[in-house]
Amino acid sequence: MRAKRFGTWLAALALVLTAVVASWVATPAGTVEADGGSLTGEVPRPGSIGLLVWSGGGLDELEAAASGGGCELRSLWTAEGGRLVGYIVGAPEAVNRSFLGWHPSRILDVNTPVILVCRPAGSSSGGGSSGGGGGSTSGAAWHTGAPSCPVFPSTNAWNTDISTAPVHPQSAEWIASVGLGGHMHPDFGTVWQGAPIGIPYVVVTGDVPLASVSFDYADESDPGPYPIPSDVPIEAGSDSHVLVVDDRTCTLYELFAAEQQAVNRWHAGSGAVFDLTSNALRPDSWTSADAAGLPIFPGLVRYDEVTAGAITHALRFTASRTQRAYLHPATHWASSTEDASVPPMGARFRMRASYDCSGYSTEVQVICDALKRYGMLLADNGSNWYLSGAPDPRWDDEALRDLRSIPGSAFEVVDTGQRLHTPANP
Repeated sequence: MRAKRFGTWLAALALVLTAVVASWVATPAGTVEADGGSLTGEVPRPGSIGLLVWSGGGLDELEAAASGGGCELRSLWTAEGGRLVGYIVGAPEAVNRSFLGWHPSRILDVNTPVILVCRPAGSSSGGGSSGGGGGSTSGAAWHTGAPSCPVFPSTNAWNTDISTAPVHPQSAEWIASVGLGGHMHPDFGTVWQGAPIGIPYVVVTGDVPLASVSFDYADESDPGPYPIPSDVPIEAGSDSHVLVVDDRTCTLYELFAAEQQAVNRWHAGSGAVFDLTSNALRPDSWTSADAAGLPIFPGLVRYDEVTAGAITHALRFTASRTQRAYLHPATHWASSTEDASVPPMGARFRMRASYDCSGYSTEVQVICDALKRYGMLLADNGSNWYLSGAPDPRWDDEALRDLRSIPGSAFEVVDTGQRLHTPANP
């Protein structure tokens, strides 16, 4: 079955290469500015191909910039050593190996020529139902509101008030690395180009099918079965996260790059199971469904909490460059750079107490309060200052846009007292 699927992807790859060669023409001049970088050229329309020049961060940043210009990526291509290497969104790792083995060291260069292949209008890369605010079909017993289980004990790192914690000695360096002049970006909301914005989740409240799951990184993944409703929402985009909270057992199940192969049979890049009543971490050096080895669900901005007027936990965010190191509660790095001026996974950022959010929307003021009291944990490589949340049709996207006014200089890094884990100090 996997051999047949691999052959299908190779055939698709050949077709895309043919289209790229046929469409290799210069695009009109112009620069599209976006959070995390800029694309020089004309961003292609949905269903078309364009040649541009990228100056900015890594793969996730480029994908976000393209999306901001109206192009949901089907694939990305560039030249390396006289050959064309590409990344097909949602393809198995074996197909993307030549690109992934090279990324991100060269794509971080300034003025990188890239070919963008955009999905046709109305298509989605999520692979399945991806609604964040709906209920169940097919009789699955789940919802997307707040779980009744506590999300980890009050003593857990996610729930710890760090408003009075000391500033980390490397705070200035790490903030500068992510970008003093950059701005926060709400990576959640209602819908963009037909797909929900953010990382969806479900709370299981009744009997749902137990699914077997195979993994690319089985040695760092928790084996199944996983309770996965037949119509579970899957995050749109290449990460394809699946998040399930079992409210009856207080257990969190998370998958990265999830894909359903058959009834009650799934494949994923990696997966993790968390006991929500425990403070136990993943084993050191283990990933999870997130690059840092952290759970994803506890760090999401959720509509029910914001409308209730308080978020009582830390949040999750991304940066384009991270150190080959981690601080607990993170347990995994996802970088080759040992530059100490770049933040490690698990670094905890806090909004400065003096930063004034009073002019922002009510929703953003609630988020600001959480960032001042609980901060946010660096959890993955991605666009700088992108704050994670769950999609919901009730969000007011215009109100959330106030987050884009918050500069990197509004933050500092706190010292949580955790030892830095590096290759030399595992």
